[in-house]
Parts: sequence; structure tokens; C-alpha cells
Amino acid sequence: MKKITLMALFLMLISIFMSGCKSSTNENILDAAKLDPKHYKVEFENDKVRVLRIKYGPGEKSVMHDHSEGVVVILNDQKAKFTQPNGESFTGSPKAGTVFWSKATRHLPENIGSDTTDVIQIELKE
Repeated sequence: MKKITLMALFLMLISIFMSGCKSSTNENILDAAKLDPKHYKVEFENDKVRVLRIKYGPGEKSVMHDHSEGVVVILNDQKAKFTQPNGESFTGSPKAGTVFWSKATRHLPENIGSDTTDVIQIELKE
């Protein structure tokens, strides 16, 4: 029970921390799938949502990009570093099966673990 509570607190803090990095206008959106197609694949898209499959090999990192608010599903245990536009960064080690809400964010992620990271992100459209 203590482990679950700590993980919930961790995910809540990440969501709050990431909310301060959201993009201000649609004109300034840095689309992850367009800027980094090696790591981001659009699996499904309609006028309501876009579903991304995100995959990084060990040591790989992306470019600065945005995500709209939505749901994140962690498919395997992983360790990642997220750098924000202001240069501040934080690390996270979510476990397989973790599901959480993410506010709109701009970041540069990096896989700092020894295994591939696999994530599904469901982005809501405005």
C-alpha cells in the first residue's frame, strides 16, 4: 500500500510539474511525431484524439517538443530524464502498467535506462 501511495504521489508531482511547461498557442506547437518520427508514431488519429506510440532505445533522446493534455500508458519499466525549455530537468522511473493523466507539456525526453522504453500517449485535441 505504501508503494502504491508513493507512486501515485510521484505521478501527481510529475503532472503538476509538467503543467508549468505547456505551450501558449497552437501556432507555436512543436509536434513530436513530425519533429522526431524515429521515436513517435501516430497509431490513430481523428478529430478528438491522437494516439502516439513512443519508443526509445537505451541512451536515445528526442528533441524539444509538445504534447497536449491526455493519458499516458507505460508499457514497460523504464527510467527517463525530462528537460524543460528553461533547462531544468527531472528523472522518473515509472513501472509497467502505470497509467496517468498528463497536462499539456513541452519537454525533451531521454531514455537513461538500460532497456527500451515503450509508451502509449493519448493526446486530446482542443
